Amino acid sequence: MSDRIDVAILGATGSVGQRFVQLLAGHPWFRIAELVGSERSAGKPYWEACDWRVSSAPPDEVRGLKVKHYEEPLQSTVVFSALPGGLAGPIEEGLAAEGKRVFTNARDHRMDPDVPLMIPEVNPDHAAAIERQRRERGWRDGFIVANPNCSTIHLVLALKPIQDAFGIEQGIVTTLQAASGAGYPGVPSLDLIDNVIPYIGGEEEKIESESRKILGRWEDGRFLDAPIALSAHCNRVPVRDGHTETVSLKLAQPASPDEVARVLAEFRARPQELGLPTAPARPVVVLDQLDRPQPVLDRDVERGMASIVGRVRPCPVFDVRFVVLGHNTIRGAAGASVLNAELLLREGWLG
Repeated sequence: MSDRIDVAILGATGSVGQRFVQLLAGHPWFRIAELVGSERSAGKPYWEACDWRVSSAPPDEVRGLKVKHYEEPLQSTVVFSALPGGLAGPIEEGLAAEGKRVFTNARDHRMDPDVPLMIPEVNPDHAAAIERQRRERGWRDGFIVANPNCSTIHLVLALKPIQDAFGIEQGIVTTLQAASGAGYPGVPSLDLIDNVIPYIGGEEEKIESESRKILGRWEDGRFLDAPIALSAHCNRVPVRDGHTETVSLKLAQPASPDEVARVLAEFRARPQELGLPTAPARPVVVLDQLDRPQPVLDRDVERGMASIVGRVRPCPVFDVRFVVLGHNTIRGAAGASVLNAELLLREGWLG
């Protein structure tokens, strides 16, 4: 594309906001034009306002960009939101009412009956809900598109090809979630070092409900959840980046572990067909080693944009079980929103 589209990043100084900056700096289709933060950050150049922690230094193109306050008007037509839940909802709605195309990582609108909860490889057709959203909310050009919870994204990327090939009736997932999923500074070190915390507020419910919405259908102007029974157990572990999930599935049709591994490895979808800039060449990467995937070794495969699956084997209770790993702040957060925006641009929703 010859002309890049100006974009704004809300919550630009936080951990997910920094990932947005990192992924959008030098993007071939989008140009970071506005960075938005709290009163503490507003008015300062980005390098001064931001305690940068995702690489050695902020990208040169945004270092001197002055941070705006949430209440200041935005000129950009596309907005990426890394706002915390609770604060995000009304701010995103106000921007969409002004005509902004809002791509949010926040939880506030994920389960709204007119908001697409999108993973481009899984449910690109759910973008059709934007028409209902605009009509019912009185928005002419603006909209809100959400990406799921970080654990949900990597789980559902692995479930989608299995669902399509064999059907899924029931599933149990246990997550081992990285410390960075709690933001910075996150969980106090004396709580997490030498420990596992078997509770993350709201996380289990998000995985169960969001997965059914994403794997379901958009039909006759409404979302129909997939008829899959899921049970989630969520744990915080002393890992910096990368959520690990152990999954057991009861399938609708018989399938061997080799057959399941094959459909996972061969899975390609709309982002790969379109060659979207942020899309992984392989959305699901299957490893053969007995002790993989591991966060420190595998979280950055496909630039952190893929789900990494290993240990595909029979399950003595259900039918098949495996391990899935994914980078929680790249594909599990900022990268998911960026890929959503790339898809909707190519599909004509941003014009």
